[in-house]
Amino acid sequence: MPETHPRSAADVPGAPDVPEVPGLHYLADWLTPESARALLAEVDAEAWSTQLRRRVQHYGHRYDYGRRSVSADRTAEVPPVPGWAREVAGRLLGEGLMDREAEQVIVNEYLPGQGISAHVDCLPCFGPVIAAVSLGSACSMDFTDPQDGTRLALPIAAGSLLVMTGPARFSWRHAIAARRSDPGPAGRVPRGRRVSVTFRTLLHPDGPTP
Repeated sequence: MPETHPRSAADVPGAPDVPEVPGLHYLADWLTPESARALLAEVDAEAWSTQLRRRVQHYGHRYDYGRRSVSADRTAEVPPVPGWAREVAGRLLGEGLMDREAEQVIVNEYLPGQGISAHVDCLPCFGPVIAAVSLGSACSMDFTDPQDGTRLALPIAAGSLLVMTGPARFSWRHAIAARRSDPGPAGRVPRGRRVSVTFRTLLHPDGPTP
């Protein structure tokens, strides 16, 4: 995957304003279009799980949606983090975007009309930094302030990187509305297929979460 130099949204002509969510870092073109397409091809070469309404892939450790924890079942068949994901994880660490190399990677596929409810990634499970690469279609992600309910919408571009730290990681809720289009400056913008690749570290890498 060719190396690129990350830039913030403010450095990219025509990029959207970044919502003022404390601890949220958005890099609009962290991957070049060619690198983003190559990474998506690597993802699609892997096996998908259909346990949810949307397709997912788990690597390193399986997240148990029912218990909302990292699975303590050591017999669960969870593939190790593949080479393409290790390469991205290494770059995140090398650029100082994560505090250590990710031990758990989850891939989510969103088709038009699919979304995810407002949530904070499992606090007893995962570390202080969460990074997500967006591939395929653009979409809008909503962030909600737990204090006063303020909601801010951030357009997420293909090839972009979101890094959540501090309040953005631990208290603000993020969600993707289940709809087929998003509001844009010139009207509604239809969604296509979007794939997110999320990199997380574990608080308890050597044992089950309490």
